Amino acid sequence: MQNKRVPLRTCVACHENKDKRDLLRIVKTPEGEIKADPTGRLNGRGAYVCNKKECVEKLMKNHALDKAFKMQVPNEFFDELLKEFFND
Repeated sequence: MQNKRVPLRTCVACHENKDKRDLLRIVKTPEGEIKADPTGRLNGRGAYVCNKKECVEKLMKNHALDKAFKMQVPNEFFDELLKEFFND
């Protein structure tokens, strides 16, 4: 039997290749909105980030999403992302 290929994606913050299911997808919708996509099925341009608080903070610090989506991502998005997925 043939082994199933595991889809790999690169974290835009730490640049590590990981299994797609281990990463959080962030989407720029066709309307220009930035949303977290835990299902991985929303339409739009996607970027992946590790499920670690450190990577999300690095993402905000290095403006990696700004570069990936070619637009300014508001800091409020990162605050909501940290609150929703990394409750401390």
